[in-house]
Amino acid sequence: MDFQFGFLRFRVSGDSIRFAEGCDEGFAEVNVVGGNRDSHFGNKMICSSESFAFKYVSHEIRGNQLVIVQRSKSVEARTHFFTYRQSGVVRIYTEVENISDRPIMLDEVSSFVYSGFCGGCDDAENIYFYRFLQSHHAECQPRRASLAELGVTDAFAVGQNRIGCSNIGSWSTKEELPQGILESHGKFTMFQIESNASWYYEIGDRKTGETKSLYLYLGGANGTFGDWTKTLAPRGSYRSVAVALCVSDSLNGVIGEMSEYRRLIAGKSAADADLPIIFNEYMHLSWDSPAEENTKKYIPAVAKTGADYYVIDCGWHDEEGGKVIYPYVGRWKESKARFPHGVRAVTDAIRAHGMKAGLWIEPEIVGYLCKEMLDYYGDECFLHRHGRKICVMGRYFLDFNHPKVRAYLNKTIRRMTEDYGADYIKMDYNQDIGVGADVADGSFGEGLENDRRAYLEWIDSIRTSYPNVLIETCSSGGMRMDYCTLSHFSMISTSDQIDYRKYPYIAGNILSAVLPEQAAVWNYPVAGFGAPGDPFDPDRAWVEEHIDREQVVMNTVNALLGRMHLAGHVELLNEEKTELLREGIAYFRKLTPVKKVALPYFPLGFTRFGRKYAASGLRSGNQIFLAVWNLGGQGGLTIPFFQKIVSARVGYPKTLPTEFSVAERSFTVRFTSEYQARFFEVELSD
Repeated sequence: MDFQFGFLRFRVSGDSIRFAEGCDEGFAEVNVVGGNRDSHFGNKMICSSESFAFKYVSHEIRGNQLVIVQRSKSVEARTHFFTYRQSGVVRIYTEVENISDRPIMLDEVSSFVYSGFCGGCDDAENIYFYRFLQSHHAECQPRRASLAELGVTDAFAVGQNRIGCSNIGSWSTKEELPQGILESHGKFTMFQIESNASWYYEIGDRKTGETKSLYLYLGGANGTFGDWTKTLAPRGSYRSVAVALCVSDSLNGVIGEMSEYRRLIAGKSAADADLPIIFNEYMHLSWDSPAEENTKKYIPAVAKTGADYYVIDCGWHDEEGGKVIYPYVGRWKESKARFPHGVRAVTDAIRAHGMKAGLWIEPEIVGYLCKEMLDYYGDECFLHRHGRKICVMGRYFLDFNHPKVRAYLNKTIRRMTEDYGADYIKMDYNQDIGVGADVADGSFGEGLENDRRAYLEWIDSIRTSYPNVLIETCSSGGMRMDYCTLSHFSMISTSDQIDYRKYPYIAGNILSAVLPEQAAVWNYPVAGFGAPGDPFDPDRAWVEEHIDREQVVMNTVNALLGRMHLAGHVELLNEEKTELLREGIAYFRKLTPVKKVALPYFPLGFTRFGRKYAASGLRSGNQIFLAVWNLGGQGGLTIPFFQKIVSARVGYPKTLPTEFSVAERSFTVRFTSEYQARFFEVELSD
């Protein structure tokens, strides 16, 4: 018997259930410690102890949900599949229950394994994989390579090697995003793993009986990658992380399907409904050392730009200087040295100028020199490994399963919002704890998983208690840019990149990873080029000489596709450049309704650092809203379209000259400066 659910097709034969593409493999991997992993495949996670022992029990489709039940002698696996009318995505997770009469220990539970969907090893030269590399200041850098280039061959019955990534730790996206795309002869398959901790994917070849195929393995941490085990008492159960998959006949199409799904699960906030513009005085301005006198000086100029929120970042708290403040943080009480009249006096001044006020916090850590809070919490409130508090860069990490931690931070958020007047809270997290933490009778991986779950539960409680407070998530930029996290927040910082000439390489790709209505990008029209935190205090004469109109425009274009985080010495811009900035902010507001429905559009594919040009946009119906960047190139850039062009016009800036021409199915921009950006509106035919 064959049946279909979404784009997945299954075949039931006797006591087995498999994919209908002619593969003999199943789709659930569960390994019981002590069981026989019947393979010699090295680090490959297939061929778990229960995978060949599973017998098909039943399947049931109810509306948009399919549940497939399989059993071995030890466990029952229930794999849940969900479809959505608004998207072609299938969302999947697996629940495992101990059906034996004794405790068992698991060290692997896959979310889903998809086999036989894109050909075999003999075609590895023509099958391509896009992996999305990450780093601080260099987020979302896709790389495309054939499976053959990545090591898959048809040299033997089955290979030892695999293509994979194992994120291990509390920064969920520090090296790679939990997503990928497989391309095979015009068919694109995209996946994402929804985990805010450790996760794992794997692509490899396998052979069962006479069938040899490629497979995609998706899941959370396991014993090999993430030091994860889970002990289940009889009738005890465990649920894997969720994953999502979709298919399309184009790169834009498959990212569009995933984007439609992301809109269904994304964190929503009433305070964020109109996608307000945020000014944050950290970047190229106050860095870690805000001060009452300076902030009050900046407020009037920021208000004139049209910003909605003014956020005071790190340093509004504690008495230590900005360069040394982090080892002392944890009290989250206002600094009398930097704010002698109190933080409330400054947030009131912000509101008096028609904006709302925001404050920064790093709630998950306590500085290792903050004796007051170390004494208050005691050792039991912190995460430990091998019985010792985990310490990274002068920070200890709080355990969100402990009621004392949640109680103090609840008081902290109340103090920040009610006493200090914060309408916006930037939740930052600047270090990674590594493999995990101690947990009673468990593994480091389980300890990490438990704490990350508890943190998001706390976040949800704060969002419920303060529905009118806008809450941003940030982790040294985009180091936690996963859709487990993004289902609990309406906005995320995509990078801490400080060079506006490099940000297009991030902004040009970021909509493949984050919805436009969630992806915050810095706009700092007045910027220096020193190291982060270096003093930058120019005067009007310096700004007039060094900051030209094109720098103001490029910074603004960088942020037009997503959310705008305005920063820097905007008070030093002359009237002409200030008006260019105001024009960009007004245009940003025009795009707000578009961003809530539009899908990402990559006319040239993805960009990467060092390329001379970039183009990225949004598509809504037959309208294309397109950012185009010159990044050191000479001359012009021609952008092809798959439909006839009806019209094209400059969206921003309208007040500067822009050279472009339109052919039937292409669009050419001619640049006059080495670093230059423009934003266009293009209408295509039906």
